Amino acid sequence: MGFKDKLQKYYADNYMKKYGDRITQAYGTVLSIKMEEKKYLWVFNVLKATIIVKPDGSKNVVRSQYKAKRWFKKPEFIQVNQGHVVLIQALKGKKGSDNSEILEVKNIRNVTTRKDLFRIDAPMPKRQVQYKRK
Repeated sequence: MGFKDKLQKYYADNYMKKYGDRITQAYGTVLSIKMEEKKYLWVFNVLKATIIVKPDGSKNVVRSQYKAKRWFKKPEFIQVNQGHVVLIQALKGKKGSDNSEILEVKNIRNVTTRKDLFRIDAPMPKRQVQYKRK
């Protein structure tokens, strides 16, 4: 195992130790998306995207939020529209806080357009089709 692999394993282990019980994902259809872009003093850019997803086979909805801050450049975000099927990889909110039900987005995989917010090597999930029984 090389130095790079050891360092990667060290960071992965510490991340799992810190956030292991909060890691979650949501797979479903986008009901609503709201994006806000703000600029402070022409230097600091902030992007906030709120996405409401209806998981497949469930009646409830999941609210998730993505925040990105960047100096000088606008933060990037993938094209997500209402009706697209997405896989959201996120952290649950801290228990006892105001937004404990809101997911903090770490990555979004748009299954409809086959795009990722942050590229990962795992295969894209296949779109699941559910048939109604008579």
